[in-house]
Amino acid sequence: MSEDTKQFPKITEQGMDALRQRIGVKIENTLEPWCHEATRDNIRHYSHGIGDDNPLWCDPDYASETSYGGIIAPPSFLFACSRIISGYVGGLPGVHAMWAGADFTWHNVIRRNDEIHTEASLKDLIVHDTQFSGRAVQQIYHVRFFNGEGDLLSEADSWCFRTDRDAAREEGTKYTELKEKPDVEYSEADLAEFFRHYEDEEVRGATPRYYEDVSVGDAVPRVVKGPMTVTGFIAYAQGWGGLYIRANKLAWKQVKAHRGLGIKNKYGIPDCPERVHWEDEFATRVGAPAAYDYGPERCSWMTHHLTNWMGDSGFLRSCYTEIRRHNPVGDMLFIDGTVKRKFVEDGLGYVEVEQKALQQDGELSARGHGVVRLPMRNN
Repeated sequence: MSEDTKQFPKITEQGMDALRQRIGVKIENTLEPWCHEATRDNIRHYSHGIGDDNPLWCDPDYASETSYGGIIAPPSFLFACSRIISGYVGGLPGVHAMWAGADFTWHNVIRRNDEIHTEASLKDLIVHDTQFSGRAVQQIYHVRFFNGEGDLLSEADSWCFRTDRDAAREEGTKYTELKEKPDVEYSEADLAEFFRHYEDEEVRGATPRYYEDVSVGDAVPRVVKGPMTVTGFIAYAQGWGGLYIRANKLAWKQVKAHRGLGIKNKYGIPDCPERVHWEDEFATRVGAPAAYDYGPERCSWMTHHLTNWMGDSGFLRSCYTEIRRHNPVGDMLFIDGTVKRKFVEDGLGYVEVEQKALQQDGELSARGHGVVRLPMRNN
């Protein structure tokens, strides 16, 4: 790569050494989250941002008749309560960060008006050789979530890949074929077939799914997302709260305070790196094929798949998700699952589901697995 094609800072050994000093150190003065509290509106905005219309999250009258006595938040709502779990990583200023996965365990439901507190630390750094950008650094954080009474709600690892933007654009091979393909255009018949899945989407709701009625090998009904649009990505940002989405004086203060954050757009105006999610021109500059979805958004789709299936009486104990590629504008996504095992622990019934999300050409977009606690008939 010639010097005149370099546009962005690179990963350096000096930067890596400085970052390693942070491993295991509790992060003080973390960035202000989008949501401090699980208010009715915050829960609804997040649920709508992932396209989840489950009345347990959004309808107080419906929720009042459940065992919870009121609305609760979808498990993935916690992404709105911590910048760190959502991928706003420290160190290596100006080096691109791509959120790539999370491993959540939940201990309690998130109830309406819960005040959320967090503890976080950098857990590990792992260097990889990738198709996307060559050398990449996996930056793993551990975050714990508590309610206002100090009860542990959840704990999770999440990870980002820090990549050299110039190397990804000039040398990356992951999206070589995709970049050469013509823009996708769907027929009315294509869309009608896809939207049929929305029409048929099953939300289990108040009908219990009992542990005894589930068998290994059972299919978990499909959930679809898309076709991807910038509007959809912005809808997620409204509920999740992008850290860098700031206007006027607040945008200026942020760029002034953080070196490498303000990257000039085609008008010469310093603008945020988050615009890879709505600006094709900038997305291609960092090596992506086009504007693409948010990583936590896709993880939330995977949890949505599980909560639809388990119903109001179920409890999502854990969910592990790996992001395997970008979902650029135009993509459709099909999330499927299979029951892999059943087990009883402390007298309670649990079911493990293996998940896979494929886009319209059959390429793997995300994969993972979750564990759901289901009611037992004899309990």
